Amino acid sequence: MLDPSSSEEESDEVLEEERREVLGAAGGGSPRSLLPPPPPRDPRGREAGGARAAGPSPSPSPSVLSEGREEQERLQREEREKRLRLQLYVFIARCIAHPFNAKQPTDMARRQQKLNKQQLQILKERFQAFLNGETQIVADEAFCNAVRSYYEVFLKSDRVARMVHSGGCSANDFRDVFKKNIEKRVRSLPEIDGLSKETVLSSWLAKYDAIYRGEEDFCKQPNRMALSAVSELILSKEQLYEMFQQILGIKKLEHQLIYNACQLDNGDEQAAQIRRELDGRLQLAEQMARERKFPKFITREMENMYIEELRSSVNLLMANLESLPVSKGGPEFKLQKLKRSQNSAFLDIGDENEVQLSKSDVVLSFTLEIVIMEVQGLKSVAPNRIVYCTMEVEGGEKLQTDQAEASRPQWGTQGDFTTTHPRPVVKVKLFTESTGVLALEDKELGRVVLYPTSNSPKSPDLHKMIVPKNSQDSDLKIKLAVRMDKPPHMKHCGYLYALGQKVWKRWKKRYFVLVQVSQYTFAMCSYREKKSEPQELMQLEGYTVDYTAPHTGLQGGRMFFNAVKEGDTVIFASDDEQDRILWVQAMYRATGQSYKPVPASQAQKMNPKGGNVNTGISPLYTDRGQKHGMDEFISANPCKFDHASLFRLLQRQTLDHRLNDSYSCLGWFSPGQVFVLDEYCARYGVRGCHRHLCYLNELIEHSENGSVIDPTLLHYSFAFCASHVHGNRPDGIGTVSVEEKERFEEIKDRLSSLLENQISHFRYCFPFGRPEGALKATLSLLERVLMKDIATPIPAEEVKKVVRKCLEKAALINYTRLTEYAKIEETMNQATPARKLEEVLHLAELCIEVLQQNEEHHSEAFAWWPELLAEHAEKFLSLYSVDMDSALEAQPQDSWDSFPLFQLLNNALRNDTFLCNGKFHKHLQEIFVPMVIRYIDLMESSIAQSIHRGLEQESWQPVKSITNSLPNVALPKVPSLPLNLPQIPSFTTPTWMTSLYDSTNGSATSEDLFWKLDALQMFVFDLHWPEPEFAHHLEQRLKLMATDMIEACVKRTRIAFELKLQKTNKSTDLRIPSSLCTMFNVLVDAKKQTAKLCILDGGQEFASQWQQYHSKIDDLIEETVKEIISLLVSKVVSVLEGVLSKLSRYDEGTFFSSLVSFTVKAAAKYVDVPKPGMDLADTYIMFVRQNQDILREKVNEEMYIEKLFDQWYSSSMKVICMWLADRLDLQLHIYQLKTLIKIVKKTYRDFRLQGVLEGTLNSKTYDTVHSRLTVEEATVSVTDAGGLQGITMKDSDEEEG
Repeated sequence: MLDPSSSEEESDEVLEEERREVLGAAGGGSPRSLLPPPPPRDPRGREAGGARAAGPSPSPSPSVLSEGREEQERLQREEREKRLRLQLYVFIARCIAHPFNAKQPTDMARRQQKLNKQQLQILKERFQAFLNGETQIVADEAFCNAVRSYYEVFLKSDRVARMVHSGGCSANDFRDVFKKNIEKRVRSLPEIDGLSKETVLSSWLAKYDAIYRGEEDFCKQPNRMALSAVSELILSKEQLYEMFQQILGIKKLEHQLIYNACQLDNGDEQAAQIRRELDGRLQLAEQMARERKFPKFITREMENMYIEELRSSVNLLMANLESLPVSKGGPEFKLQKLKRSQNSAFLDIGDENEVQLSKSDVVLSFTLEIVIMEVQGLKSVAPNRIVYCTMEVEGGEKLQTDQAEASRPQWGTQGDFTTTHPRPVVKVKLFTESTGVLALEDKELGRVVLYPTSNSPKSPDLHKMIVPKNSQDSDLKIKLAVRMDKPPHMKHCGYLYALGQKVWKRWKKRYFVLVQVSQYTFAMCSYREKKSEPQELMQLEGYTVDYTAPHTGLQGGRMFFNAVKEGDTVIFASDDEQDRILWVQAMYRATGQSYKPVPASQAQKMNPKGGNVNTGISPLYTDRGQKHGMDEFISANPCKFDHASLFRLLQRQTLDHRLNDSYSCLGWFSPGQVFVLDEYCARYGVRGCHRHLCYLNELIEHSENGSVIDPTLLHYSFAFCASHVHGNRPDGIGTVSVEEKERFEEIKDRLSSLLENQISHFRYCFPFGRPEGALKATLSLLERVLMKDIATPIPAEEVKKVVRKCLEKAALINYTRLTEYAKIEETMNQATPARKLEEVLHLAELCIEVLQQNEEHHSEAFAWWPELLAEHAEKFLSLYSVDMDSALEAQPQDSWDSFPLFQLLNNALRNDTFLCNGKFHKHLQEIFVPMVIRYIDLMESSIAQSIHRGLEQESWQPVKSITNSLPNVALPKVPSLPLNLPQIPSFTTPTWMTSLYDSTNGSATSEDLFWKLDALQMFVFDLHWPEPEFAHHLEQRLKLMATDMIEACVKRTRIAFELKLQKTNKSTDLRIPSSLCTMFNVLVDAKKQTAKLCILDGGQEFASQWQQYHSKIDDLIEETVKEIISLLVSKVVSVLEGVLSKLSRYDEGTFFSSLVSFTVKAAAKYVDVPKPGMDLADTYIMFVRQNQDILREKVNEEMYIEKLFDQWYSSSMKVICMWLADRLDLQLHIYQLKTLIKIVKKTYRDFRLQGVLEGTLNSKTYDTVHSRLTVEEATVSVTDAGGLQGITMKDSDEEEG
């Protein structure tokens, strides 16, 4: 900042060059005034102008002339704008320097740092690096999936990029979107013991923050924060100056010149400027009242009200100024004055009946510091004597210094005193201690009496002391300093000659003090010595001070000035010019007059033509300010400017600056900006409605240009203007001008159009619900804008009608942009049917995503009208249905590739309360009902044919791997659906078949049948048909189909089993073929599958009827199983019957038995003939065991195996018992006995091992057989003890297995 006292001539050339750079137009033109610009006063400017006039060539072409004029007009326009900004900055600087109406708000919401495009790109790269595993952040799969979804859906969205470009997105918005995303994911996770979901959320957010920050925080600010970085804080005056220099484009030199010339650091000067401004506003109001020149109001009655409002506003400002503290003024008078100024009109100021000051109101308080340094010329006292000094302010206490030797009388002692005397008397005395015994007091060596004032020198000085008579110290001096402070409310003091009509009626020299009692009350007081109250005083309110010529008839004083008031004139004179200038300046500030006194010589220098110059610049800076072209801006009368227009410019520039700083402000000003704008409006009388109308206009313009503006801010300003226009006086102003009303109606129309456009583009104006709550606030504001007046609420149906219209437009906008994004139009015209279907399927996914995002991010805003959002979705889907219908019509007949499209759309719609069975949903069903029916018909026919052909050609070999064994039958192809319909070889087995992989299964035909039936039912189930009746019809039909198919399969299997069994032999070589086991398994599987494929989940009305139908297939399967078990048992029992028939040959009395016995006996005489062995028994036992193992291994149902073994055992015992019963009268042959014992015992043991119950094993039949064989064994043991060879019916015998 420039030094105020700097006036070196060597810097003038440099400053002149800077001035040219700052203010000079092209060609060196001088500054011009604002309205209208007068001719240049600078001689150099005129010469430059002349040079420009003489510059052009004699015959320029028309195009050159046109370009020259355009360039000149552009330069002139830029010059005018520059000068306007300079004048505006002068007013702004005064508001910052001395505010008395507004304060910086501390309760405003803190704005977040905005993200820019570069930071968004860095953020994308960091999240991509995390997903690629290039970071050190450890995360589980669930978190990675959440980040991947966030990256793909949010970060890569073009809507987010646009929001970042518009400056309405902060890092906090990004974090909130991620938080909402993971909250839904974490809620869907299963509960984990010891780990709460809140902990998981906190951990995920911490990992997000780590990814967001990366290795270094790109949001980190440098050490020295830029001005925009601290704009959210409470700013100092210097920071406010700097901010508005940037806003208005003011250079540092210009600010320094303005600062110095306006004396912005001088509170007295600024308070005086305010008083002059307020006085000028009162005079303008009075002039307007006299001339009846009013703005055009909506009613004539408002004209007088307007004058009263002007008076009231000025009185309020006066009261605000008056409320500023003044140190040690008269508090009682201050309150009285404040009360009067608030309740009186402006013409009362200076009235004779005003409250007068008393002498006690102007009592001052001073602090004196007396510092005694040393005494010189002390000779009358011995060097070793003790000396000291005393000091006192007359009428106060006395202080004493320390003692010192007379040889070195030095102290440096300070004494502090307080007095109410503007002209105190200070006495300092020098003493030496008395040595006499009878001396009562010390001896005084000398004294000095001083009369200090606040203007006295503060530095130490030597003063000659008065010594007693006959003293040797004739040249005794004391060095001391007296410092008398200047109280804050004492504005000036000194000696003047004065002569007045009411006071100071005699011309003589007096000591005067200019005292400020309050912000509006000043007094000239004359004081005598040692008096705290003034001898006389004059209240300066209403006086005008000015320089005057010398009065020849008055003796004393050289430089004259006076103070004039109606009926009174006071003449003052000082001894020198500088003292007169200082007095006039001080009194000029105190009187509040608009006229600025200028000495005659200076006035002649500044205005040689004799014009009246009304300057507001200090003489110390007049030359410098004038030299740099600032004088007209500084001295301009604020009352003569159109502050409404200036404020419009100021607010526009401030808003532009705010929207371009580093904060996501959404149009809200910073606390410092609000403070300055509030102060400007209050000080210069900018109407609140005008302010908010201009604000709305700027906000709407920025919003139309793509900036993100908080609708709450629009709502606040609009509500203020609406309240004002409709007469509710939000700021106490009851007058409404025609211009305000017209502008309000214009703004209202623009705002309505803007809001409707934003609602129509809600996905793009408020992407992902950002800014938070903005869409809801926009709808609320729309309702307010649609109100006819402030008191009558608009019917809900009207608002609903407007919102419905906007959402209809939104549907078209959203779908159009979606098709542009998917590039659907390019492929739909020329693509193949398959390609069209693929594109429509992809478009359906995008449409569903759009609807889901609308529900997630915007449904809360439309909570008042949820049906409107549903109508919007129906309209959106109806646009999609056009492309869908076109693609489906292009598909070939009996093509099933479109089923995934139905599943995708139906799964999204059926869970939506409003869209389920809505218009589009029903249209979708109408399209696919014939296709589903046709598909089921073809599948039914195909399955029936496959059963017929498959069973005819069935080899009945068990299948191990289903997918490798299914027959390649010609079935309708169904593409890749989640449920894996018959699509060979790519298929996933149903869950019920998992357990069959490791065991022998049914036949290929049966497995193919069951799988197809299950897949078909799963396909229809996964369609989740939304219409209940048709869904029930489909389910019933498929269950009936499955029942019929399984019944046919069971019957055909029963026939094939019997035919196959008939072809087997009846010897002990019989081994049950695997084909019979496969058939058995087919029935077992059929039994299992009926429970799944044939049971209908119907209501009670249908339950009994369907139960009867379903029990038939169960009964059929059970009966068939019983039959094949009986057939199989009959077959294996026939083998036992063959064995017993062979044993019958050894019956007693038969020819074969006699022949065998004779032959053996005859041969035994000559050779050792072996006895008959146990081959027959062993062969049968082996037959039983191996077939038991085959059945146990290859038949899958344990219950049926047990039934089979029970019947087999019982039948075997019965056959043996009957065979023995036929031979009751015969004794068994030893061979028969041995064979039967072994067969019975082994059969019993083997079937017991197979799980046959004891009750079955120990039946009466078995007991009969066991008793007979035991008797036969006993008989043989008596006749032929060694014949049995150890074979016995006893359990304890040892025999080979």
